[in-house]
Amino acid sequence: MSSAETKAYKTSSINNRRYLGNKYKLLPFITGVVNGQCPDVDTVADIFAGTGAVSSAFAGKAIITNDLLYSNYICNFAWFGAQAYDPQVIIDNVTRYNAKRNCGENYMTRSFSDTYFSRRDCAKIGYIRGDIERNYKKGNLNERERALLITSLLYAMDRIAVTCGHYDAYRRGAGFGPALELCVPLAEVRNNPENRCFNEDANELVRRIKADLVYIDPPYNSRQYCDAYHLLENVARWEKPQVYGVARKMDRRGLKSRYCTADAAEAFEALIGDISAKYILLSYNNMAQKGNSRSNAKISDADIKRILEKKGEVRVFEESYKPFTTGRSGIEENAERLFLCTCHS
Repeated sequence: MSSAETKAYKTSSINNRRYLGNKYKLLPFITGVVNGQCPDVDTVADIFAGTGAVSSAFAGKAIITNDLLYSNYICNFAWFGAQAYDPQVIIDNVTRYNAKRNCGENYMTRSFSDTYFSRRDCAKIGYIRGDIERNYKKGNLNERERALLITSLLYAMDRIAVTCGHYDAYRRGAGFGPALELCVPLAEVRNNPENRCFNEDANELVRRIKADLVYIDPPYNSRQYCDAYHLLENVARWEKPQVYGVARKMDRRGLKSRYCTADAAEAFEALIGDISAKYILLSYNNMAQKGNSRSNAKISDADIKRILEKKGEVRVFEESYKPFTTGRSGIEENAERLFLCTCHS
């Protein structure tokens, strides 16, 4: 590739995204525990995968990802999907989209102009998302190429959105910064052919899969991810629903997680009971009662240990870090805990 071609577009990696609870900074801690305590792991299932940061640390193994949000599923399929893709297709489309001007009116301009994005950027987002779908339906893109282009768009939106890193609200009067610019995701062309990506309720999925290691990173508190990332979910799904309220949210009733409710411990107990694995690794921080009521942990340490001990031998590992939050918790430092359960054979 010539230097001129290199400068024609920017690239992005899996971690170029802001996300509540993202474990990227904790990867050395997580992989250290797995490498030191979990021999003979060939298959890793990340069943609350979010951005896929933890899954990325196990590249080379067979990876199973899952997330209830389609916007996370499509990104995980882009990064980890077993289907091969043509990088030139992604480059050509990204450069074409970046050069596009005068995109006209569309669902995004009608629904979101001058909120999280300017009218100009809304027009471009709507044009690009519609064009991706048209080309996919025409057979010009395979499933993974479609996912990579949607991922490129979602990451580009996240970089310029007038928010604090989530979409519960936009910052009024903040002004709009740089225009939307897509990057080429640096995804492996050919991943492990055993990789699988799902968009399901984790409690349902674990009844049908097996893995050497099941990594669990559920929501900790009452903050629903479908509320925080409704706009990205809307664009990923591209069903063009009616939006309402100041935050311009769609109907999200089917996307609510039980792990954000008073039923979290009950859901967790059912989940653990249905897992088939050598090891279960649970990531759960110690927010406890230190934040405001919406930030408090939904599953107690006592319940976690009681439930996991039914499945096998449990050890706890801890590391301090400063998390990415909504900015309202007032917590200066958390301890992220890893509960490692070596399952009874």
